[in-house]
Amino acid sequence: MKTFQLKKEEVKRKWLIVDATDQIVGRLAGKISRLLSGKHNPNFTPHVDSGEHVVVVNCEKIKMTGKKPEAKTYIHYTGYIGNQKRITFQRLLTAQPARILQSAVRGMLPKNKLQDRMIERLKIYAGPEHPHKAQQPESLQQSSAVDISTGL
Repeated sequence: MKTFQLKKEEVKRKWLIVDATDQIVGRLAGKISRLLSGKHNPNFTPHVDSGEHVVVVNCEKIKMTGKKPEAKTYIHYTGYIGNQKRITFQRLLTAQPARILQSAVRGMLPKNKLQDRMIERLKIYAGPEHPHKAQQPESLQQSSAVDISTGL
């Protein structure tokens, strides 16, 4: 019996839409990273980018548990001497809510050449509207490919 190896020409991508309302950042990022990397597919091959396109809406309504909303800080270095910027979760949530979820998902993706290709397929929007209606994205709860309770 031969092992099946997926080729990049055989990849069929779907568009999925995720509502981030009242979701916990880390758990949601874990599910999204699994979808982007293609690990939910039965024909997953580690060296082939076989994930889905994921559209996240309402990311300004995400939450963190415990004392993390006050204690969590995000660090950004501008490239100039002495310009290491720190911003708290609550301030970043009001200024750029998409950056919170994107950094969480990026941290859960594999650290290789496929990471940038995977993160490009992640589209995050603060409100309920998105410009990807032409792609007819399926809701994550309605999709037969992904079970929301197990993440598979």
